[in-house]
Amino acid sequence: MKTKRKWQVVFKPYATNQIMLLPPSLEELIDDKHPVRVVNQVIDKIDLEPLLKKFKGGGTSCYHPKMLLKVLVYAYLNNVYSSRRMEALVKESIPFMWLAGMNKPDHNTINRFRSDKLKDVLKQVFKQIVLLLAEAGQVDLKELYLDGTKVDANANRYTFVWGNNIKTNKERIRKQLNDLWDYAQSLAAEELQDTSPVEFNEINPEKVSQTIQKIDTALKGKPVDKKVKQKLSYARRKWPQSLEKYQQQEETLKGRKSYSKTDTDATFMRMKDDHMQNGQLKPGYNWQISTNNQIITNYTIHPSPNDTTTLIQHMEQHKELYGHSPDVLTADAGYGSQENYEYLESNKIEAYVKYNYFHKEQKQKQQDPFNSQNFYYNPEKDCYYCPMGQQILLVGQRKRTTENGFVQHSKIYQAQNCTGCPLRGMCYKSQGNRQIEVNHKLKQLKARAREKLLSEKGIYHRKRRPADVEAVFGIIKGNHGFKRFLLKGKSKVEIEAGLIAIAHNLRKMVA
Repeated sequence: MKTKRKWQVVFKPYATNQIMLLPPSLEELIDDKHPVRVVNQVIDKIDLEPLLKKFKGGGTSCYHPKMLLKVLVYAYLNNVYSSRRMEALVKESIPFMWLAGMNKPDHNTINRFRSDKLKDVLKQVFKQIVLLLAEAGQVDLKELYLDGTKVDANANRYTFVWGNNIKTNKERIRKQLNDLWDYAQSLAAEELQDTSPVEFNEINPEKVSQTIQKIDTALKGKPVDKKVKQKLSYARRKWPQSLEKYQQQEETLKGRKSYSKTDTDATFMRMKDDHMQNGQLKPGYNWQISTNNQIITNYTIHPSPNDTTTLIQHMEQHKELYGHSPDVLTADAGYGSQENYEYLESNKIEAYVKYNYFHKEQKQKQQDPFNSQNFYYNPEKDCYYCPMGQQILLVGQRKRTTENGFVQHSKIYQAQNCTGCPLRGMCYKSQGNRQIEVNHKLKQLKARAREKLLSEKGIYHRKRRPADVEAVFGIIKGNHGFKRFLLKGKSKVEIEAGLIAIAHNLRKMVA
């Protein structure tokens, strides 16, 4: 009977205190195709003169900005966004130690460089990297795809200021001040008869203080109601101070509807629903990017949650960066507006930009004869005809001003008599005769946009857009876990967005 042979276990040598005769260098420990080498080579190629000019002479020596930029970019490439984590990596990680040349900047140095020195400079660094990719044939700056996403700000979601609340509080003070003035006139008409008429359409701290002083003087020695005395006392102590606060808050709002007290540049925006399908209203920024071949060619940060208002600024920055506008731009329905269509046409950009209800409109045109867009229009008489053949005549005009100050003009048409119409229930359910509002200029622009969108090239670009630009946000948020800005303030958030964009482009270069 054979017995099983027992094999002796052999372990590899292990000694933590072993001394090497010829210790290896960091260069030998990093693979030739390691991503850190790509970061090092790319940063070495670009011109950093604008960044070097930010450093002043005198005093002690400082870390080289090229080294700090390389560390930052490589950290973002590896999903490391914390300056404290970067400080640890330049002491512990072989690629970071090699890239930093064995320098060991602390987290304060890294954070100051990121927040202050890269301001107004990083965009030029980003541009040079994009141009390198363009020279290598990896990106085409003539055909772009545009999209945006909302990213949480590093701000408290429970400390906020709302523009509507300020208007409500100012209106309440104005009304109560008017009531106090009327009360004072009822008791001391003679004392106030030489006073010029007071209108409180617009109130400010100085005007309120002066008015309360006049009321106090007029009511001196009069039998004043106790509640009025309390109201005057409260108004004297609180209203001027409150109005000063409201003025400061309105200056901070700059036309926005809200802001967070812990990051005043962040606006409250409706984020995507959470896993429980609850709508999330949080302070954040609207991050816009344009891409080609999933490479980011431009990025902008906006305080407005509305994508429509961002297109022109984004395109103007592209023109400033590269000296020309793109030949083709494709975007989804969030960007379709009269202002944007006119801008794209004036800049000779071939636009494949959808408008709201574009897809729904294709079905409704065939199925719904009562849709106002299907009504026959007589340009000579400037009137419409409903399905029953009744004239819908021009009755007025309307003017609207967008957030960007763009003025839109539309016309209002009304049917003469809808009473007793057998199609009334299917056509129009509100009371009175049917009204329709038409912006003829926008209607023409939509017709041209529709023609392009339904063309063969339009269908091609529409199909390609989600895979090109939307996928980039999916990669950044999903694959690399960047779902919240760490820095506060719009200028610093732009720097962080730029580092993310550079890191994403370098990943594409490595791939």
